[in-house]
Amino acid sequence: MRSSLFPLAVTLAVQVLVSMAVVTVPVLAPAVAAETGASASHVGIFIAMVYGASMVASLVSGPLVQRFGAIRLSQACLVVCAVGLACVATAVPTLFVVGAIFLGMGYGPVTPASSHILAKSTPRERMSFIFSLKQTGVPIGGALAGALVPALVLWGGWRVAALAVAGACLATFISAQPLREALDADRDPDRPLVFSSLAGPLRYTLGDPVLRRLAFCSFFFAALQLCLITFLVTYLTLNVGISLVAAGLMLAAAQAGGVVGRIGWGMIADRWGRPMRLLGLLAIAMGAAAVATGRFTPQWPAVSVALVCAAFGATAIGWNGVYLAQVARLAPPGKAGDATGGALVFTYAGVLFGPPAFTFLIGGGMSYASAFVVLAVPAVACGLWLFWRGGNRNEPGRGTPGKLENR
Repeated sequence: MRSSLFPLAVTLAVQVLVSMAVVTVPVLAPAVAAETGASASHVGIFIAMVYGASMVASLVSGPLVQRFGAIRLSQACLVVCAVGLACVATAVPTLFVVGAIFLGMGYGPVTPASSHILAKSTPRERMSFIFSLKQTGVPIGGALAGALVPALVLWGGWRVAALAVAGACLATFISAQPLREALDADRDPDRPLVFSSLAGPLRYTLGDPVLRRLAFCSFFFAALQLCLITFLVTYLTLNVGISLVAAGLMLAAAQAGGVVGRIGWGMIADRWGRPMRLLGLLAIAMGAAAVATGRFTPQWPAVSVALVCAAFGATAIGWNGVYLAQVARLAPPGKAGDATGGALVFTYAGVLFGPPAFTFLIGGGMSYASAFVVLAVPAVACGLWLFWRGGNRNEPGRGTPGKLENR
């Protein structure tokens, strides 16, 4: 456990900052819309572009990690995210598109890079917990965005808020430099970067029936997760009638629920030894939370809204660590980064699909409440599938039956 703490701290810090950078834009959406006259729901298109770029970047991350090192790649991601936020701060429509692409290029490789580091230093029986702990960087970053960015908007405007988060990314880039030599000792500077190698991550995922099933389900889980993160602030301000600062705090509550959930679910998955069944239960619970979120009205007490948001976050945001640990556990030796990159193509595809689908539903006249329910239905169906197949220990696959279930 002690040998995992140093790599965990480094990967967690990077994850926090790149996640904060991505979530900053949805938090800014009402303020940007008020100034520019654009619909706040168009942030769904922006997020789709972010994760479209992430999907491509995750495929190339394996070869990049092996040639340049996971820490060097993570540093590059921090710089690219800072550039993306700077583009957003210009308020130029074309640079909004460029900013989304840069944010996606910075976000996509971070998880495969961290999986490469943690897979080398984490005992298999602790993988769900350690990977879940690292993945708390996503909701922690989102919580920081929800709690700090609205205050920065009130203080200096939305452009200042975007540039402040960009500056934090650059500061983390500098602080990671002393760690590079130790954690990138396994890099191969002579490894060629050829496009034919980019199919390797997908081969790992599609060639294994369990990885394939996990990746398919992650598509729908990620779609619902990003709809929560992308539209919660806009939904609460426009439909429930609460202030931007209060809505940001509700997003922070959801992200805090995700932090607690990721740690808790990781511990439960390691002790129970049935990660697939746990993922199934979490999918069913996130569907119920989505329905409850859609029932918010101005008459709901703030405490009740916060509790539902926290429950939504604990499930819809909390599943990723268990999922990524299972992918790394099933990967061939030394190929955790490649397998993670291949699986994340499906996960990011769900993110690519979810927010635009939500935007389309709202544009077609559907209420935010109904749109949340529509996106929850396939996630719940996948949860039932995982729970049912998770109890079949005789299905072919890798692992140690009786100690840890790999289904």
